[in-house]
Amino acid sequence: MGLAACVQTTLEGTVLVEIEVQPGSSRQGVIGFNEWRGKLQVAVKAEAQKGKANHAVCNVLSTIFSKQVTVVSGHTTRQKKVSIEGLTANQIISKLEGLVES
Repeated sequence: MGLAACVQTTLEGTVLVEIEVQPGSSRQGVIGFNEWRGKLQVAVKAEAQKGKANHAVCNVLSTIFSKQVTVVSGHTTRQKKVSIEGLTANQIISKLEGLVES
């Protein structure tokens, strides 16, 4: 199972990425891929309080992809689905392969 496992396209054409967030981290960014859970690991410095970590996740991923990123589900958990506007699943996977060591 590779990075493609965490990227899916809905019937409407929206691309969703399944992520696992590590709030309160000393670093920020994409830190790996959890093969067991099939999720992209994203660390943020913000604490998981009042949506701060969700906002930080969107900022981190928006910076990486240069596109609008929105949390679609998992607003109160570490496991989330985010949508990335204006990119295909293949474009997202290609970008992530450059960030995540296999």
